[in-house]
Amino acid sequence: MDKREVKNRIEKLKKVIRYHRYLYHVLDKEEISSEALDSLKHEIYQLEQKYPEFITPDSPTQRVAGQPLKEFKKIKHSVSMLSIEDIFSKKELQDWENYLKRLEPSTQIDYFCELKIDGFAIALIYEKGIFIQGATRGDGRIGEDVTQNLKTIESIPLKLHFYENLEPDFKQIEESLKAIIKKGKIEVRGEVYMEKRDFEAFNAQRKKRGEIPFANPRNLAAGSIRQLDPKLAASRPLKFLAYDLITDIGQIKHSQEHQILPLLGFKTDSGKKCQDLKEVMDFWQEVSKKRENLPFQIDGMVISVDDNTFFKKLGIAGKSPRGIRAFKFSAKQATTQILDIKVQIGRTGQ
Repeated sequence: MDKREVKNRIEKLKKVIRYHRYLYHVLDKEEISSEALDSLKHEIYQLEQKYPEFITPDSPTQRVAGQPLKEFKKIKHSVSMLSIEDIFSKKELQDWENYLKRLEPSTQIDYFCELKIDGFAIALIYEKGIFIQGATRGDGRIGEDVTQNLKTIESIPLKLHFYENLEPDFKQIEESLKAIIKKGKIEVRGEVYMEKRDFEAFNAQRKKRGEIPFANPRNLAAGSIRQLDPKLAASRPLKFLAYDLITDIGQIKHSQEHQILPLLGFKTDSGKKCQDLKEVMDFWQEVSKKRENLPFQIDGMVISVDDNTFFKKLGIAGKSPRGIRAFKFSAKQATTQILDIKVQIGRTGQ
């Protein structure tokens, strides 16, 4: 092949790999085996080794690159990554709505409910469709640059693509979305997490090596992303679930963002729109019953005022927006029995 043919072949391979990444990580479908997909990635690698001038940031070969960092750089968030105030009962849920109605008595409040996955919050920045920066929450205003580690996660697209053949009816914002992908910046936020079965398998391998197992998937996910060597993050089966689209592309409801994010190549929770607290409670009870059967750990449900304009108008109280709450599940309880108590002398003689 001449250089033009090589370049075209690489671009075609990237397009095919991007499509199958979308099927697997967003739609939970597979059209080809993982071995076949690996062979496509290997072909790109071989071509890039011969023609390094065709290596681009969105190439699958760039998911793991570079030497370990000495330290993480600090990044200021364009919009603060605020915490969410917790509630634990139906009464607290009702008190929250009463509070909102005192602030805005004449406004009809619709809600959007989504799973509160027990993961590690991050922000992703795309410029002209290319993933250029990823950051941790940090203190809410300033986080750490963990871009290289996040690139190793297959469910985070390195390049945004509008999947127009696979989307619901969003014609009203289609052109705006395509224009921003092509020329502007897009910020997406979500959780890095690990599925239960992957976590159990990972801990089993640690035990075989005589290493201390991790306490839970969240600690493992957080610890993996905050490692200075991206190869360590690459060795762990991490995934990403998007829950927020910070960039304004014409969406007027938070529920719309959960429809838009899959169009860009992100896995997200479909959630549920609720017109009143009865529907919210019904959905919360439904989720609480099936939580053990979910592939990942959740510790509650996030309830948001669905209307974005109203949400912003409500403002912030302390470190949490007024228009959102995390309705937590009760802590798991079990009965145990003391088998033995061992007393020993400390180094001070006590």
